[in-house]
Amino acid sequence: MGDHEMACTCSIVPGSQPHRHRELQPEPPILDSILGHIGNTPLVRLSRIAKAEGLQCELLAKCEFFNAGGSVKDRIASRIIEEAERDGRIKPGYTIIEATSGNTGIGLAMACAVKGYKCIITLPEKMSQEKVDVLRALGAQTIRTPTEAAWDSPESHISVANRLHKEIPNSIILGQYESPYNPVAHYDGTAEEILAACNNQLDMLVLGAGTGGTLTGIARKIKERCPECLIVGADPVGSILAQPDSLNQEAAGTYFVEGIGYDFIPDTLDRQLVDHWIKITDKPSFTMARRLIREEGLLCGGSSGGAVWAAVEAARSLGPGKRVVTLLPDSVRNYMTRFLNDDWMKKHGFLDEDEEMRKQNERNAQWSGARVKDLNLKRAVVIEMKTPVMDAVELMKANGFDQLPVISSSGILRGIVTLGNVLSLITTGRVTSDAQVSNVMFRFQTRSSKKFREITPETPLAELDRFFENNIAGIVTERLSIDEDRVAFTPVHVVTAVDLLTYLMQKK
Repeated sequence: MGDHEMACTCSIVPGSQPHRHRELQPEPPILDSILGHIGNTPLVRLSRIAKAEGLQCELLAKCEFFNAGGSVKDRIASRIIEEAERDGRIKPGYTIIEATSGNTGIGLAMACAVKGYKCIITLPEKMSQEKVDVLRALGAQTIRTPTEAAWDSPESHISVANRLHKEIPNSIILGQYESPYNPVAHYDGTAEEILAACNNQLDMLVLGAGTGGTLTGIARKIKERCPECLIVGADPVGSILAQPDSLNQEAAGTYFVEGIGYDFIPDTLDRQLVDHWIKITDKPSFTMARRLIREEGLLCGGSSGGAVWAAVEAARSLGPGKRVVTLLPDSVRNYMTRFLNDDWMKKHGFLDEDEEMRKQNERNAQWSGARVKDLNLKRAVVIEMKTPVMDAVELMKANGFDQLPVISSSGILRGIVTLGNVLSLITTGRVTSDAQVSNVMFRFQTRSSKKFREITPETPLAELDRFFENNIAGIVTERLSIDEDRVAFTPVHVVTAVDLLTYLMQKK
């Protein structure tokens, strides 16, 4: 992965490089494995969005969330593994290691589950629980690393992955930013599917750019077949992928749309293929993603909204009989607690006032004054501070927990221990397996990022719902009087966002 601009080094014209190419094949009626359900995704007409925006041209969306693992990254994950197998770089019994926070890791874990490889995914603690749950369900071992760790520090998810690769025999790290089979997968597959569906007739292609493999592979094939087709790239404000550089005047920074944009130019991105760039921002991207869900019934992610917003803006200049194609990279699955959540949208200023008022009224009616006690939660499983770390790990694994409340010998709540943090500390050698839980726990009274927030059986569910905007789980407590001036808390339940969803489903 480079940290400076360089020309794309991935030539994917057949015969110009020793890259293997494939002809597009129809999906058979019975698949040998779920990996056969990668590709051949539907191309859907966005009639309602186009009409509402006053477009005269046809607007089509390639729905990549119909791939087996839920994203366009399934195409490259499967292809990169298969090519490594052909080259003899991966053999039975190997372990595939990936440092990731996104869809490529899920695609690799899915392929490993089918092919029988071990899979280790390292990812920062801040990444959504939805992603972790999917990875674990696929059999991948997940190692959570401290969010605050710099990318090149020994504790970062990248450094941990590299160290594991050195320590684990017969392991391999596959690089999506450098592999020529990233764009080749789209040159051979995605582009051919679009051309076949459109009968080689399209006037504009609008794509977001991340690693650049999707844009490079599709755009290069379409330029060969439809030289007059305009290629438009969508790049978030805060990223530096767009050209000319004057479009990137705002310094590289944080944006919430995931999966597109970078502060470096990936080797797999050929920017010379792009005729025009459009800079996108978070609010219109998330608003459009929610519209795609509500108006078109397409359960897509936030970057899909950004791509469609850019496509709509670019398509305003086209008249009747013209055709625009864009691509929806992934599904809403990984973002249930992000842009799909009204409170999250409100917190970050992405919800319009009228929409906010309507949603607030719906929320009040949704909870109907219910409180935590109405969830009928199970009694909390707790662990004492002096317990050995490995006992805590085994207890969490046995119960399928990611965290446990930590109590003193007298039953007073002292903090919380998380599986991700424990495994990270053990992996990095900062603690041993026989250390006490007190050495790895987050102490509520001392760690600012883990401040204790009182949740009681009487806490309104509407308030608890807002709590889960930035928290994975909460500890329901009861007060214990120590003396006239002091109180302590004892844990009685652990509550998660899943408990709220279950309550709503049962209510309906």
